[in-house]
Amino acid sequence: MREKELRLALVCYGGVSLAVYMHGVTKEIWRLARASRDFWSAGPASDGGSESIYLAMLRACQADHDLRLRVLPDIIAGASAGGINGIFLAQAIETGESLDPLTELWLRCADADILLDPDARPLSRFTKFWAAPILWLLMRRRGDTVDKTVAPEAREEVRRKLSNFVRARWFAPPFGGKGFSGLLLDAFDAMSAGAHGEPLLPPHHPLDLFVTATDFAGHEETLRLNSPPQIKETEHRLTIAFRARGDYPRRLADPAELVFAARATASFPGAFPPFTVRELDRVLSERERPWPGRQAFLRRILPHHSARGTAEDAVLIDGSVLANAPFAQAIDALKDRPARRIVDRRFVYVEPAPDVAGFRLTSPVARTETGERPLPGFFRTIFGAVSDIPREQPIRDNLEAIAARSARIRRMQHIVDALRPDIERTVDRTLGRTLFLIRPTARRLAVWRARFQQRAARSAGFAYPAYGYLKYSGIVEELADLILALAGEGSPLDREELRRTLRDALHVRGIDNVGHGTSDGASDALIAFYRSHDVAFRIRRLRFLARNLSTAGEQDSPGEAVDDGRAQMRDMLYEAIALYAERQLPGWFDETVRERARAARRDPLAAIEAVAEARDLREADAMVDARFAEAAMCLAPEDRRHLLKAYLGFPFYDIATLPLLQGEGLDEYDPIKVDRISPEDATAIRAGGAAATLRGIEFNSFGAFFSRAYRENDYLWGRLHGADRLIDLLLSTMPAWPDADARRAAWKRQAFEAILDEEEAQLPLMQAEIARIRQEIDAAMPAANRPSPE
Repeated sequence: MREKELRLALVCYGGVSLAVYMHGVTKEIWRLARASRDFWSAGPASDGGSESIYLAMLRACQADHDLRLRVLPDIIAGASAGGINGIFLAQAIETGESLDPLTELWLRCADADILLDPDARPLSRFTKFWAAPILWLLMRRRGDTVDKTVAPEAREEVRRKLSNFVRARWFAPPFGGKGFSGLLLDAFDAMSAGAHGEPLLPPHHPLDLFVTATDFAGHEETLRLNSPPQIKETEHRLTIAFRARGDYPRRLADPAELVFAARATASFPGAFPPFTVRELDRVLSERERPWPGRQAFLRRILPHHSARGTAEDAVLIDGSVLANAPFAQAIDALKDRPARRIVDRRFVYVEPAPDVAGFRLTSPVARTETGERPLPGFFRTIFGAVSDIPREQPIRDNLEAIAARSARIRRMQHIVDALRPDIERTVDRTLGRTLFLIRPTARRLAVWRARFQQRAARSAGFAYPAYGYLKYSGIVEELADLILALAGEGSPLDREELRRTLRDALHVRGIDNVGHGTSDGASDALIAFYRSHDVAFRIRRLRFLARNLSTAGEQDSPGEAVDDGRAQMRDMLYEAIALYAERQLPGWFDETVRERARAARRDPLAAIEAVAEARDLREADAMVDARFAEAAMCLAPEDRRHLLKAYLGFPFYDIATLPLLQGEGLDEYDPIKVDRISPEDATAIRAGGAAATLRGIEFNSFGAFFSRAYRENDYLWGRLHGADRLIDLLLSTMPAWPDADARRAAWKRQAFEAILDEEEAQLPLMQAEIARIRQEIDAAMPAANRPSPE
């Protein structure tokens, strides 16, 4: 059976009270991932709902197309409301915990009366009595916003909570910080106490989580110029990152650290007070809750503040102020992703209200006497500059970066395909009918590998020095970064100084003599340097072999039995990748190496020698060679010959492709596609976007804080829109059926009905709307006209 992975890199936008809508969307993503896990584990069937529809789609793809598809949401980035939901989703994916307990918390606790700071709540109806006439004018006049948008049974609730909100303290955030942190802790406790299942990612598959925050005071960064040589610049952008490597037991982070990230990213200016570590310390202290690893976490997230001893006083505000769509962090996480089979990588961004802006800079209809639109006034200019403009900037730059990466991947594929015939002929002529291809051994593997590396260098001719210097520079930069991490330092200026120091020391020893491919290539000293330090080349070679193995599986005829030898070789390759990759991580080294790293400015060569001794790549090579030779004997003769030729020919491919990739090794070899989930795109039930479906967009996106009816509405539409778009996403990666449109409509109808059946009893204020939605589904997708997709 052919295999394929649909990998999702999720980017979740901010949206204030539209966080409730995003909870519905992320819950559907979680249910899709659960259905995929159950499909692959052949365990008990999913517990109904929309999960059962996703599972039916995966089974239909297997039955009709001989393709086993796995869905892996393995990169998550978010800001503000999107950051909170991204954190909860990542926790559920990594640990197997459930998102279901969060739904009632969102519906009950994301409420203005609960979020208001106790010190800000009006003590009586006379508090700020001068605001009452303004409030009365806003809410009581005929046809006001409340009358237009709120169901009759919820209008009094909205008016009362709006009254409390307006009469809360002025010139200070109305919502409480400690209360918010406490609610976040309650949410993680509810997840932990709820139902557990198996993690949603396979063992050793990494999960990356990024949320953005804004360092209000900022920290100084030193930049190099020509004149003056150095300047100071204040940096306010802050990314709070977590990486889980998929080791057992699966764990993303301590709940206190996740609360830190969620509270910081969602400190919406003017609504919530800025976040500080002291606030979280007080909440944890009141609950008598420890925070192990606190100092190490603060050093990692707030290194500059920690170095000055001011981490507890760092002021953090909402991440969407400077980075509402954190694509860049998600793009960076694409490095070093394992690819065990064919991968369809998607960037999926969740944007709750693309057609709704907050403060408009100009009136859409007002004109001056001359017919020109008036310039924005004083307050609109201020509000736009500090609030909406940064949040609403287009993501064109991010999409262009993804497109450029995809173009490089396509060029690399074309180059590899064009080179393959010549390289295979070269390997065939050199090997002939040697015993190596029939019975490889670790010793034979090492001998032939060295011969082909020299042959590849000579064949490259004058192109070899560019490749050699690029590879050499990459190793030096990797060593400098590792040494700084081991020493507990890491500013850009420190990094550049150490790189220069290392290059100078290595140059004195003549190690950087790349030579020319027309001679014997690199010098003996540089070859020894490669053997001691070039981890990246080893990993690139293993991933190239894994890709070849996956491609061979894709070319099997439908219905052909799974090859156990390929499965054993694939497992061996990824175990070997893990063996080398762990030697790139600071946590792998002991205190002796760290002491040498701290003295690297005085003696850089001693530091890298300590790293080389600890890594002991030659011993690792011997171990991998032995296991590779053993696994090769389990392959069919033709597969064995094909894989060994790819192994020996890899230096030819690497010389051609590494300069193209600018030194970056690619693990996922397929171009990236971008998809969006938003009310604008999910139109199977109702068109009209956010304005026609969501209620949280009211009051400048604070609307859902003022009514449970609002929250129930937005949560339900989040699930429906999520299912609508995820079914489109699944079908776009599957081979097409002749009756694809009919199947799409049938699966969507079944998913919508399953969601409504599941939620109807839990959403008491949505009964009339649910009945209306059912009628719209019947009108859009008549049951009589739909075939069964089974």
